[in-house]
Amino acid sequence: MRNAIEADERVSQELSAVIEAIAGNPDIDEAVTLGVVRDSIRQTLAGFAEAEGIHLFGDEETLCAEVDALIEEYGEDVLAIHLATVKASDGLSTIIEALMDDTDEDIALTLERCAELWSMASLPSLAGDGLIESDEEQTLLAEIETLIERVGEDTLAESVLRFE
Repeated sequence: MRNAIEADERVSQELSAVIEAIAGNPDIDEAVTLGVVRDSIRQTLAGFAEAEGIHLFGDEETLCAEVDALIEEYGEDVLAIHLATVKASDGLSTIIEALMDDTDEDIALTLERCAELWSMASLPSLAGDGLIESDEEQTLLAEIETLIERVGEDTLAESVLRFE
């Protein structure tokens, strides 16, 4: 199912990574809203600054300002993961690029089509070509399935590439 709020392309890769890390933290029992992300960033920064005896500025403050701007626009109760930009890992990006290069299809590949091509014996050839390690197969298959769940099967595979 697609998100009611589309990922905001204005969300930086750094903030997206922070949101993903917080959302993936098994110690957080509550829904990871923008308010939770803001509080988590502030707590982490305050704890670090206190431990190091320094005043923080720069990237850390930029993340806080970015979250505050999103809260102003969407509200603090919006699930943060809905706004994070989604990118494939480097390993999955390599596979997607290989699938794009190896197909003669006239239309751009979707994530669903990449998964289909991959399951049609493309993985052994990718491992044989040295693009991936054979023990990475299951992890990368799980990653593409998660991407499909998160952004939809009709999403263009090219749009989730980490490197372009």
